[in-house]
Amino acid sequence: MSTPAETRRTLSTAEDRRESVLAAAERICAAKGLYGTPTMEVAKAAGISQAYLFRLFPTKDDLALAVVQRSNGRIRDAFAAAAARAKATGGDVFEETGQTYVDLIADRDILLIQLHAHTASITHEPIRDAMRASFAELYELVAEASGADDEELRGFFATGMLLNTMAALDAFDLPDRWAVALGKHDDDC
Repeated sequence: MSTPAETRRTLSTAEDRRESVLAAAERICAAKGLYGTPTMEVAKAAGISQAYLFRLFPTKDDLALAVVQRSNGRIRDAFAAAAARAKATGGDVFEETGQTYVDLIADRDILLIQLHAHTASITHEPIRDAMRASFAELYELVAEASGADDEELRGFFATGMLLNTMAALDAFDLPDRWAVALGKHDDDC
């Protein structure tokens, strides 16, 4: 026989619910876009009502921004861990963070959220501000960890943007000359 404590249902906190909603929203927004995603579909995927979704994220813009910030945070955390590994082992920060980014964008959801966020930045100021802040934070993280100058950092981040494009085009494994040349990332990350 179970005790009352054992039969008691564990309620999730609002923060736990927010995270589960953002995980569901990230998958759907990746496929349908930040603004093409129906909030009802996100609520259903997260196992909550649409009304509760709007208690957690009062507007669709708030939800879209939170999805972008979550994705940016995942990239920042992965870069910080990669830079720390490189420093601890005497490895090259560019190589470690570059390979980490290649691994991250192999996850189509992260790649697509980044691409959707870049596009939304054109007209949606809060997302533009979030993407600028993310770039600034990544830049400072890699600059501090690597000790590289601005030109080297520009090349590193330009390579990352090229990798986004190649991944979006699913072109890494194409045999065409342009794809081989532009998709090479083993030596230049």
